[in-house]
Amino acid sequence: MSFFKKLFSTDKKETLDKSLEKSKTTFFSKLSKAVAGKSKVDDDVLDDLEEILVASDVGVNTTLKIISRIEKRVAEDKYLGTEELNQILREEIGALLSETNRGEATEFEIPKDKKPYVLMVVGVNGVGKTTTIGKLAYQFKKAGYKVVLGAADTFRAAAIDQLQVWADRVDVPIVRQNMGSDPASVAFDTLQSAVAQYADVVIIDTAGRLHNKINLMNELTKVKRVMQKVVADAPHDVLLVLDGSTGQNAFEQAKQFTAATEVTSLAVTKLDGTAKGGVVIGISDQFQIPVKYIGVGEGIEDLQVFNKYEFVDSFFK
Repeated sequence: MSFFKKLFSTDKKETLDKSLEKSKTTFFSKLSKAVAGKSKVDDDVLDDLEEILVASDVGVNTTLKIISRIEKRVAEDKYLGTEELNQILREEIGALLSETNRGEATEFEIPKDKKPYVLMVVGVNGVGKTTTIGKLAYQFKKAGYKVVLGAADTFRAAAIDQLQVWADRVDVPIVRQNMGSDPASVAFDTLQSAVAQYADVVIIDTAGRLHNKINLMNELTKVKRVMQKVVADAPHDVLLVLDGSTGQNAFEQAKQFTAATEVTSLAVTKLDGTAKGGVVIGISDQFQIPVKYIGVGEGIEDLQVFNKYEFVDSFFK
């Protein structure tokens, strides 16, 4: 099927395959049990498949879309053998994701007309937000961009220190103040420093708490407003980091954050340690926000751009 094409290098593809291994094994062991002793895809098989997709954290709405597509195939083809189900799933999920023009990147790139390109990162504590920022800084620097980090999560001293560790590791400048400082002030200083250094990319870390949505909304709005005093159209991207291993909780966090601020892209982390890789399919379909990056391991190289073609191919091959 033309949906699938080789886009990643062999190393990148192998890393992606390996990170989805747990998700695949769990999914296909359940699928094998569901179709055991059955030769064709009938209503019972579809009911079981629906349960398996929901249990794999694809999400109810996306699951219903997939089942509807397969029912249509069954009606058209009259007879579908269970041995074909894997290929049909691969094709129909691929087709579902291909209805958007997102998830087609293969490299870490930024728009040429934005300098500096300002990326504001949001997400609750513990999802891998700071690690994602560090790995993003590494990938952008590797791609030849000059990067500056801003430690605007001043709510926790640990967040500032952790970002400093990444800045040192990647060897990029960081702008920081003391714990309890005004996050907007840190963001302002970061952008001023980035402009003075002719930086290409600025990545701003922000506080990761959702206990009071109104406070979060006000804080992020203020950070944006203050940044715009330096770079008129900043931020160019608001990246929400979600922990893929939390499954349905990742959906809930996405709902909460999109209600609190205008999120323009998503990163889904920790896919290597979980059987919940299906969450990427659901989030990619349900939220009208592109999944841009996925975390596929603990190494510094193990952040990849999300490419829907390669993801579905790895999940179902």
